[in-house]
Amino acid sequence: MEQRARPLRRLFAVVALFAALTGQAEATKSTKSIALDAATLADINAAFDARTLSAEQLTGMYLKRISAYDKQGPALNSVIVLNPKALDTARALDAERRKQGPRSALHGIPVLIKDNIDTLDLPTTGGSILLRGSMAPDDAYTVRRLREAGAIILGKVNMAEFAYGDTHGSLIGQTLNPHDPARSTSGSSGGTAAAIAAAFATFGMGTDTSGSIREPSAFTGIAGIRPTMGLVSRDGIIPLALSFDTAGPMARNVYDVAAALSTLTGVDPADAATQASEGLFRTDYEKHLDAAALKGARIGVARDFKSADGDVDWIMEASLQTLRDAGATLVDVSLPSWLLTLGSGFDRAIHFPEFRVQIEQYLATTGPGYPKTLDDLMSRSKKYVSLGEDGAGPSPWRWAAFKREAAAVDLDDSAYLAVKEHGMPMVRAILDGALKKNNLDAIVYPAQRRRPWLINGASGSSGDSPSAVYLSILSGFPELVVPAGFTSDKLPVGISFLGGAFTEPKLLSLGYSFEQASHARRLPRHTPLLPGQFIRVPSD
Repeated sequence: MEQRARPLRRLFAVVALFAALTGQAEATKSTKSIALDAATLADINAAFDARTLSAEQLTGMYLKRISAYDKQGPALNSVIVLNPKALDTARALDAERRKQGPRSALHGIPVLIKDNIDTLDLPTTGGSILLRGSMAPDDAYTVRRLREAGAIILGKVNMAEFAYGDTHGSLIGQTLNPHDPARSTSGSSGGTAAAIAAAFATFGMGTDTSGSIREPSAFTGIAGIRPTMGLVSRDGIIPLALSFDTAGPMARNVYDVAAALSTLTGVDPADAATQASEGLFRTDYEKHLDAAALKGARIGVARDFKSADGDVDWIMEASLQTLRDAGATLVDVSLPSWLLTLGSGFDRAIHFPEFRVQIEQYLATTGPGYPKTLDDLMSRSKKYVSLGEDGAGPSPWRWAAFKREAAAVDLDDSAYLAVKEHGMPMVRAILDGALKKNNLDAIVYPAQRRRPWLINGASGSSGDSPSAVYLSILSGFPELVVPAGFTSDKLPVGISFLGGAFTEPKLLSLGYSFEQASHARRLPRHTPLLPGQFIRVPSD
């Protein structure tokens, strides 16, 4: 009897093996692999839905990259602190997804936060040793929204100390550019930019006062948006100048910028500026993206901002041809000469007086033993003249700037009020007029005047070349940066799209269309993929 059963068992075994192999082959046919750095939020969610990826696995991949490249390898020095509960949170979110489905498109998505944005469970230092270990009383509005959406706060990242200057802070020092560690990431959101370019998280949060999202995005070859003033709450953000301060997402692709922005918008009682967005903010920006959006679009070209770098100029001209080839009509736009030269002066006229007052309002929320006034910051900074074993050390340039801020005029001074009440509305009216007169969907210009500068070499100055960075801050209009190409020494260059107030749906769609036509992003060569860092998504 046993002998007669053996052939039948062998038959069953063969059939089972054939079925397993067939199923395996079908699975292989039905999925495709995407490199971790190239996967969009849509790809990641498709992998979550197909059960080929979990939040725990995704978080683990990012943590391995941080371990390999942030303090080792090129040692980018972008991460100040990691969330020790990130993997536990990921596991809990995986269990929640299995039980009741995802909360949003950000469910289980690891995110990095600039260190001037309050987090209840991680220190918020502004990149400064003067606030080392400071714990905020609650989450910033943006962080709370991210958590409610199911995002995983992976950690806090470096920044220019108190958001002013290159990405160097007294707490952990200088952040390096993953495309060339000898080069700057610019500032002040350079820690976010370097980390996202190197694929340490799906996206990150930055803040922008005077170009602090836009220039770091351009310098590291990623996308980033400075939203319309009032679209995103500033609650819980260490201020530099509230007339200019705003927060925004930074990611490796425009889709992720749009999807992240969808979670961040809303009227916040804690920030009166957000009342302007009532009825205008969206929670579905990613749904407006259209690869064909440039067809029939009218794009203004601000040629006044020709850069001081021939490679940047060439990439800009190539980008304009990409816009034409995609079906856009280009219209040259000229701006008043005074606007080209007075932008930085207007910036300082607002920044210095506001920082002196507003930083003290924030410091009042810190715990006992921390500085409470600008004078306290100045006096305590003089006690730190040596280097710590943990990377902490002096920040003379930023600390010297305290004196200029302390000497600024009062907020009722005519010099301040002239810019606040007349200069800024005038810039807004000029740009709004240029957009409407020419029936433009957006205005484009180089996102940077020159390639990323050497950290220990030439400064970031571009001589007499005017900067377009002030257009967005003085008007309050949104500006999107998209990767545009690379210089001859393999450094990234970005293109800026400026639109009218609350035109983010149109702006993001135009930027997405350009991105799909140009494909100008790549993973930095100093932070390559680690083994197995691909995700499997269902095939089309």
